Amino acid sequence: QSIGCDDYLGSDKVIDKCGICGGDNTACKVVSGVFKHTLTNLGYHKIVEIPEGATKINITEMSKSNNYLALRSRSGRSIINGNWAIDRPGRYEGGGTMFTYKRPNEISSTAGESFLADGPTNEVLDVYMIHQQPNPGIHYEYIIPGDNVISPPLLAHRRPGDPLNGQLGMPESTNHEDEDLHREADTLTGQSAGTFPVIQPGRFPSHQPENQVPAVQPPRQNREHNWKQIGKTECTTTCGKGSQYPVFHCVNRITHEEVSESYCDSSTKPIPEEEACNLFPCPAFWDIGEWSECSKTCGLGMQHRQILCRQMYANRTLTVQQYRCHHLEKPETTSTCQLKICSEWQIRTEWTSCSVPCGVGQRTRDVKCVSNLGDIVDDEECNMKLRPNDIENCDMGPCAKSWFLTEWSDRCSAECGDGIRTRSVVCMTNHVSSLPLEGCGNNRPSETTPCNNGPCAGKVEWFAGGWTQCSTECGSGTQQREVICVRKTEGNFDVLDPFECSYLEKPPSQQSCYLKPCGSKWFHTEWSTCSKSCEGGFRVREVRCLSDDMTASTQCDPQLKPQEKEPCNTQDCIPEIDENCKDKYYNCNVVVQARLCVYTYYKTACCASCTRVANRQPGFLGRR
Repeated sequence: QSIGCDDYLGSDKVIDKCGICGGDNTACKVVSGVFKHTLTNLGYHKIVEIPEGATKINITEMSKSNNYLALRSRSGRSIINGNWAIDRPGRYEGGGTMFTYKRPNEISSTAGESFLADGPTNEVLDVYMIHQQPNPGIHYEYIIPGDNVISPPLLAHRRPGDPLNGQLGMPESTNHEDEDLHREADTLTGQSAGTFPVIQPGRFPSHQPENQVPAVQPPRQNREHNWKQIGKTECTTTCGKGSQYPVFHCVNRITHEEVSESYCDSSTKPIPEEEACNLFPCPAFWDIGEWSECSKTCGLGMQHRQILCRQMYANRTLTVQQYRCHHLEKPETTSTCQLKICSEWQIRTEWTSCSVPCGVGQRTRDVKCVSNLGDIVDDEECNMKLRPNDIENCDMGPCAKSWFLTEWSDRCSAECGDGIRTRSVVCMTNHVSSLPLEGCGNNRPSETTPCNNGPCAGKVEWFAGGWTQCSTECGSGTQQREVICVRKTEGNFDVLDPFECSYLEKPPSQQSCYLKPCGSKWFHTEWSTCSKSCEGGFRVREVRCLSDDMTASTQCDPQLKPQEKEPCNTQDCIPEIDENCKDKYYNCNVVVQARLCVYTYYKTACCASCTRVANRQPGFLGRR
């Protein structure tokens, strides 16, 4: 079984936040907050006031900064980081309690400074911030007695002028520091506030009622033993003002021999009073602060630390002029540092080919930040100012251009009468074909062509007929409707000339329409010139699949792709008859067989025979 805070086995009582065993947290009040004010001036700025009686004190900087926390009593006595001197982290006494000052200095740490104390405080304390950079926020928290807390009993040792049961006020000349010392002494003696203490002789003047007869003290000469000072305690310090107390023993008045204290009247034993000793100052010393973070995360950097000349006096460490430490070698305040070797840029690949076959495009290469171990790391690890380019423009020369067309739409814009059919026309760079095409030029192919679905029946006043179907099944097209000027008669309408309705606003007869996105469609150029004029040649055109925004696409139906090559001029060649080209000899067939047509004489003498052979066998004729 567990033991509770009341020291009973099996008890489940615990100490609440107010420090009361088995309490319900109502005997005290938690005061907390965050100081987030924006400060402009450098120096000391008050953050919060810690009242007398506060416990569980926690003052913490919310993140690391170049600011410092400072602590001072209401009387003006500096406790931590006063007078522009930065103390080292440690434990410092102040306000009747012990404060722990922490200042994390690890490079990886983001924690700020803090003051921690258990309390209770015996005076009002002020917390300051030495402002040097923007305030990250200071969290403060402490516990004070609640309104329903019974006041602690009066102190047993009262001095003249101290209030009894709250009836007397304290004189203005009261020394609060002495009062605090007495309070501490009373706490150590453990005397109950419910009984009046025995006043020690020599400590305070006695105070007796006027009507009381003082007790007759026995004559000193009748006492066989008395108290005698036989020496002093050892000084608490070897230098810098310490303290010591006289030591009293019970001795025989005549022989001065030490005897048991029971032989002496304990009420007459003198109270030892503190005496100063070893008042000479301690030797000054160099107080070495901790190194700051390295100025660079990699490569050679610098770090700094604070070096102060300090001297101990009256149990306090004071900052003094540096000449007092001249007998000592001053430590270095700066030092070089290197956390790690810096990473460097490496070009891992050559430039890629240009992104376009003609015109201006881009090319790339792989650039990585590599550590000294050869590992690829984040780019931030390298100097971004020295990063090689991993992308640049490239010019592949001017591009040829061609007109690209779609097929004519299947629908006429008018259900009857005159209408139009449309197609899409776009000028695009020729990336693939090696056809001898020039720039698009000004001869843009027509995007519309007339169509007629037959005469329309009579219509009806300005009277507008219904809209025709959209001229395209997808994408942007047009719609047409008939608009005529009519006059209503009995059971009929008479068509009038348009000028009869000129004073009226005429409805539009054409509008744009858009049924749905076309998606990708096949576009093609015009056919090239046939490669031969007779006996079967071929002609070619370029076909591309383009999306609605006229960019290359792969979504077109391959089965609907227009032909890119087709035969042409398949008719036989008919030689032109030249009246001047005749055979002058009957045996010109022998000239042909002997391959003599290459000679100018025989080509002229047997012109008809040599020409026929040349037309059947290209390249047969030549020159020698």
